[in-house]
Amino acid sequence: MSEYVIMTDSCCDLTAELAVELELEVLPLRLELEGQSYRNLLDGSEIGFREFYDRVRGGAMPVTSAVNVGEFDAAMRPILEAGKDILCLCFSSALSTTYQSAVIAARELEEAFPERTVRVVDSLCASMGQGLLLWLCAQEKKKGKTLEELRDYAEGAKANICHWFTVDDLNHLKRGGRVSAAAALFGTMLSVKPVLHVDDEGRLIPMEKCRGRKASLLALVDHMEKTAVDPEDYPVFISHGDCLEEAEFVAEEVRRRFGTKDIRISYVGPVIGSHTGAGVMALFFVGRGR
Repeated sequence: MSEYVIMTDSCCDLTAELAVELELEVLPLRLELEGQSYRNLLDGSEIGFREFYDRVRGGAMPVTSAVNVGEFDAAMRPILEAGKDILCLCFSSALSTTYQSAVIAARELEEAFPERTVRVVDSLCASMGQGLLLWLCAQEKKKGKTLEELRDYAEGAKANICHWFTVDDLNHLKRGGRVSAAAALFGTMLSVKPVLHVDDEGRLIPMEKCRGRKASLLALVDHMEKTAVDPEDYPVFISHGDCLEEAEFVAEEVRRRFGTKDIRISYVGPVIGSHTGAGVMALFFVGRGR
């Protein structure tokens, strides 16, 4: 059986330590902020997570960019030259061109290395939903799945990675076209907090509105209660936009209701955070369907 590497991009929002533990090759997306370019590295070494959100709260308007074909080529080529194959799981194609760039690079490299295999999966996931899919795939790899078996597993499992999230400031969703200007204005005035999810096509979809922040946080766990599969056994991932105390509140509510033992909390990285703003809270779990 050929040795292979699991590759992904930094919109998985895993901690740098967990990415190393899972033996992932992670390519960073980028952002432009106040005239300077930064890579969205998992360890926050080019722009710290708190610094990023402080600057966004202060009015900075970031612009993000995907991993391009050349960057995938540069990362994949040495792996193939070393005689290893690649399974690449990418940020949702509905939210980024990263997946399309990986597909183009893989096609070109398979022509250059006909004895090697590169498979690319559109995760249809975002943030630690993508991270949860990667965690599950890494466990299956440890069990001995071949590259093709793991690709098939990922294609099936991604439909069961549930994403539920809420934002504190509707104006960032307005900028991205997720809510209208009027909805953002009146929602802000009335302290309305939207609850959204990522659907089967990898798109962000508004699902309901809650009055007040605590209600929106509890709504995330309510949705988990409706669809979660074996929540006491599977890990649950939570990502946040610089609001750790509230992330811990959500984690405690998950523990209280389901007895979940393994809960991982991490920041929403600056690329996704550019589109959600500070205060985003997201809950990811394995469910019967999205």
